[in-house]
Amino acid sequence: MNDLTDAERKALAQCRHAVLGTDRPLRLDCGVDLGPYRVAYQTYGELNAEKSNAVLICHALTGDQFVADRNPITGKPGWWESIVGPGKILDPARYFIICSNVLGGCLGTTGPLDTDPRAGQPWNLRFPVVTIGDMVRAQAALIDHLGIPDLFCVIGGSMGGMQVLEWAASYPKRVFSAVPIACAARHSAQNIAFHEVGRQAIMADPDWKGGDYRLHQTTPSRGLAVARMTAHITYLSEQALQRKFGRALQDRNALGFGFDADFQVESYLRYQGSTFVDRFDANSYLYITRAMDYFDLAGAHGGVLANAFRGTATRFCLMSFTSDWLFPTRESRAVVHALNAVAANVSFVEVDSDKGHDAFLLDEPEMFRTLSGFLKGAAAVRGLGSVS
Repeated sequence: MNDLTDAERKALAQCRHAVLGTDRPLRLDCGVDLGPYRVAYQTYGELNAEKSNAVLICHALTGDQFVADRNPITGKPGWWESIVGPGKILDPARYFIICSNVLGGCLGTTGPLDTDPRAGQPWNLRFPVVTIGDMVRAQAALIDHLGIPDLFCVIGGSMGGMQVLEWAASYPKRVFSAVPIACAARHSAQNIAFHEVGRQAIMADPDWKGGDYRLHQTTPSRGLAVARMTAHITYLSEQALQRKFGRALQDRNALGFGFDADFQVESYLRYQGSTFVDRFDANSYLYITRAMDYFDLAGAHGGVLANAFRGTATRFCLMSFTSDWLFPTRESRAVVHALNAVAANVSFVEVDSDKGHDAFLLDEPEMFRTLSGFLKGAAAVRGLGSVS
């Protein structure tokens, strides 16, 4: 992300945010007390009189709080408008929907972009390392700030799904239903490896300047773009890439016999990398990928995943996708088995899709039907009436 323009800063400033931790700092897993800190968030709909219709959406690695409205930086529509909106599965006429930018993010929540109040200069790499647990504790503080005792549903895909699992494990009495999509209870060695390649690409960029690139008025654009290109490949499936691009050439008439983008897939990845640089911060990318790497729900509960959910009354619905090789179905099944071991209320669907990991963001009718049915059933048990 390049330095924000005055108009972009104004747009972000007008978005909703809460300053938290003024009286009691947030104790991070790394042992640092953080406070005060800011959480940027968006809401849709209204909280009912019983405060029983709140839904928290947790975003993925490169997502943000603008789940169903236009992003003020990119100008693009919300990233989950297929699910959130009038007449859709998460209808603001029925639910009070909340989505916050994660701790360590770059769209308004406190992170390495911000100024360390004690030093009077940007945190950059002096910002403390955060975890998925830290992100969830910051979200819980926001929910407290909004005066909501418990959540009807916590839902998210990918890193968002990790947050959902952390919510269910850490705050079981505050989560009536949980929908972790395309995720895992811990990051695999393969996924950690891909993240490390991305981080090294950023840190190898001469313009990174040891994380102090803003002080030098530079941006590690090339490194961040390569990190995004590498990650984006993991979000797709071989079938999706083959169907969309195959070996099609940019110039249908001839090979270039050089190292420009001869193939359409090369051009596509370069475009993904270049546009990502305009909306995301390199240091935030380092911090958030590290948070995903550290996530290990079983490890935090004596090495037994079932221990994370023992005694839970939360209703679970897990979904995976057949072509997702980043978070394959076996990862979701491991969570389902752990939930079964403690007699939790759990349903599971493996959606047949060739769209890869990103399927949870796309038009997937089976996912929509499953989610709609689960929420209707949970709402009936919860006794949700009309929104006041």
